Amino acid sequence: MTVSHIAEKMKLRILDILEDTTVDGPGFRTSIYCSGCAHACPGCHNPQSWDINAGKWTEVGDILKVILADPFADVTFTGGDPMYQPEGFTELARAIRESSDKSIWCYTGFTFEVLLRKPATRALLQYLDVLVDGPFKQELRDGDLLYRGSRNQRLIDVKASLEQNRVVLWQSPMALVS
Repeated sequence: MTVSHIAEKMKLRILDILEDTTVDGPGFRTSIYCSGCAHACPGCHNPQSWDINAGKWTEVGDILKVILADPFADVTFTGGDPMYQPEGFTELARAIRESSDKSIWCYTGFTFEVLLRKPATRALLQYLDVLVDGPFKQELRDGDLLYRGSRNQRLIDVKASLEQNRVVLWQSPMALVS
């Protein structure tokens, strides 16, 4: 496990790291909850994450050690909104890719189309498997949705979307078994 010098020294503002959670994507996951979100969606389930000064500065290398300590758990970036700290999350995602075959999901209140227009967030997209995009909208809340809270949010297969230059929705492997 080699972490680049940049990743070792770069820091992210983190609220919490939850290990072996099953709510932020399929299977067991290590979820990295970051600080900072200006979307301030009414009905947000994590309003304490809005303050960019909440939580603590944590070195990317230390976060990576927690992620790699569990060989069975995949990874989710959530918060807050990881897209407010794109450089640090890009370094973390790059280090995960260099060290493992874990899938990486990311939740954001921005849309995929907006993220493509910003170089820093576009750089992070290339390392993600699935992006859950769009703000939570209380009037579109649906408790039956898979891995998201409101009907406007999409589960995007990022690699396929980047390759095809259009949004390709993620398909659960369980949906393919029938």
